[in-house]
Amino acid sequence: MPISLQHAGLSPPGCLASPVPAHGKVTNEMPHEFRFPVHVDWNGGRSTTARVEGKQPVRIATPPEFRGTNPDLWSPEDAFVAAAASCLAVTIAALAEQKELPLRGLEVRADGVVGRRADGRFGFIRIEQTVDLDTDPGQEDAARELVRRAEEGCLVSVSLDLPVETTLNVSAALTPSR
Repeated sequence: MPISLQHAGLSPPGCLASPVPAHGKVTNEMPHEFRFPVHVDWNGGRSTTARVEGKQPVRIATPPEFRGTNPDLWSPEDAFVAAAASCLAVTIAALAEQKELPLRGLEVRADGVVGRRADGRFGFIRIEQTVDLDTDPGQEDAARELVRRAEEGCLVSVSLDLPVETTLNVSAALTPSR
């Protein structure tokens, strides 16, 4: 059963400090809603540019699989799968920092699988992720538990109405942490 970040005693990924509401006073309570505004402009053809205030714009176009004309650009499908994988990665990193688990290396690879859904529509039917995590010797079990908690608390994945399957490879590394 998915758990909310608030009920798990966790901050949102990348947000390790206390939340700051609009009035600027730090509280110990999580706001009930966050907003992530995005503005998308059509560039012509099957190309758009996504913008978030204060960040670099991202050009997005239809992928070649759906008659896209520029395979060098990110597609909405790429962004969708990247959102799930990167959310898991930053949630793992945030939890490792909170729990003081040595994180020596972390890589998340993901494939979004598109096909005919049970409701007859064509769309994503699952996301398959592989997590490669390196920690200190003797910390492997703690790392596995941390990744399990990260899966439950990853805001993007728990918001999806499709299976997110994760394969975990944990190893002990002797290199300095990042």
